[in-house]
Amino acid sequence: MRKGFPKVISVVLAAAMALALTACGGSQATTQTTAAQNAQTETVAQAEAATGEKIVNVGVTNTLESLNPLLLNGGEINKYATGLMFLPLMELDKDLNFQPMLADSITTEDNRNFIVHIDEEATWSDGTPVTAADVEYTVLRLASPVIANTAMMYYVFEGVGDDGFVEEGATSIDGVKVIDEKTIQFTTKDVMSLNTFQNSYARYLLTLPKHKVEQYSEAELSTAEWFTKPDVVSGPYVVTDYDVDHYIAYTANENYWKGVPKIDKLNIRIVDGSQIYAGLQSGEIDITQHTMTDIPMQDYESIEALENVDIVYGSPVTNQSMFIQTANIPDAKVRQAMLYAIDREKILNELMKGHGEVVDGFLSSASPYFDETITPVTYDPEKAKALLAEAGWDGSKTLQFYVNSGDSTFVNAATIMVAQWQAVGIKAEVKTVDFATLMSISGTQDYDILAVQYTYAPVDPYADMAWLLGGEGSWTGYGNDEVNTALAGTQTTLDAAELTSLYSVVNKKVQEDVPMISAYVISALGAKNKRLEGAEPSVYGFFNDVQNWDVTQ
Repeated sequence: MRKGFPKVISVVLAAAMALALTACGGSQATTQTTAAQNAQTETVAQAEAATGEKIVNVGVTNTLESLNPLLLNGGEINKYATGLMFLPLMELDKDLNFQPMLADSITTEDNRNFIVHIDEEATWSDGTPVTAADVEYTVLRLASPVIANTAMMYYVFEGVGDDGFVEEGATSIDGVKVIDEKTIQFTTKDVMSLNTFQNSYARYLLTLPKHKVEQYSEAELSTAEWFTKPDVVSGPYVVTDYDVDHYIAYTANENYWKGVPKIDKLNIRIVDGSQIYAGLQSGEIDITQHTMTDIPMQDYESIEALENVDIVYGSPVTNQSMFIQTANIPDAKVRQAMLYAIDREKILNELMKGHGEVVDGFLSSASPYFDETITPVTYDPEKAKALLAEAGWDGSKTLQFYVNSGDSTFVNAATIMVAQWQAVGIKAEVKTVDFATLMSISGTQDYDILAVQYTYAPVDPYADMAWLLGGEGSWTGYGNDEVNTALAGTQTTLDAAELTSLYSVVNKKVQEDVPMISAYVISALGAKNKRLEGAEPSVYGFFNDVQNWDVTQ
């Protein structure tokens, strides 16, 4: 196993969790309707009436941090909102296939040298071709210690330091070489699977127009006003105005090389989850997305009943994970008892209305590498008591169970679990803290259990699994040679059967040693106004073909 990969993930854990925590209330916008929101709604309504323009509102509950690709932090809304202007090299589609975006192919023969070919038709909105030099320039900036973006994990490439940065002022990187105008080669220090390269790098590299941005020094790039209203983009839309807490407004790129968008204006409206139902009912919100939009469970049935809306339940990808700090609970029998003592099916059915599934390990049925032969441990309090007796558990210790206060559903679930543990002789105390505090605590060992919603990429869970099971310093503190060997093996093959077998080794060990408990995996609700055509709520690939979205008049 490559030791550096999980190390970098630990450095950018808060950024990674922004992606994982898309369904938690801690990142929702304020419930108050602000003047900015009112102004934006009025502008949309007036424009529709006055000009006949086609306008679509996307309702989300996560706030924006930046639209600068150099400051990308891994959060879903930041990636989607920025990617509307600056395309990634590749993106997953709704069926979990890698879909060409700016690049039309990425290949490797040795799992170290990755050849990226930019689509011959790809052009900037000013007519300038998108080139490999643009990609190289962007990578140099992302690896710059002046910009200091720790989320991009570029230290895996030759010529980049272990801290993920090159020397200040560097004009080239050994592991990033332009081959010709449309071809660039990335060379990694260690073996990496094509899936990992595409999922962890190609999806998050949003290329900038070198001919426009090189006018700025590295020190200026983080705050340059150009990024607030860029005049040259590669994607289908250009931002015209935004407020990080309330809205992002776009107009169509009329020179989009994949086709002029049919929707003239696209707005991302940032609201509280409690406002989604009313917005869908009134038509002020046209569509939601499963990982950016937290719809309260109590509103599911009301939304399902709306005559103007179609609903789509997303694939089960968001795992309500409970990480056990094994340094504090070292006996696997005690951790097994904790698992047997929880009635996960009952919790799923009562609190989530059955919208999800129970699994053991990191993979759900949404993953192509899901092993159906791994039967989840069932509720068995007598088995739990027997395991505790074998472990010599005296019940004197009170476990500290940290939970995100913004996730009200899981706060209730945690209360149920504590009662079920108490029934078998395990004392635990729920500690509800906000997301920022939870992330701070996660960097210590001052917890026994820490619960978060975590989305493990179905096609490439390697990075998360390698970090979380990476031994001392990880959230579990758990390390195992058999697990390490299996994870290393996932980086040398693309064969689905072999990958299923290797990931099964890891998940079986997790079921056996219980460094993590999957409370349940969520299938979230997405909704779409029936007037919107060519669009569908999806966990992945939501905006991939947004230029084809249309509305009926």
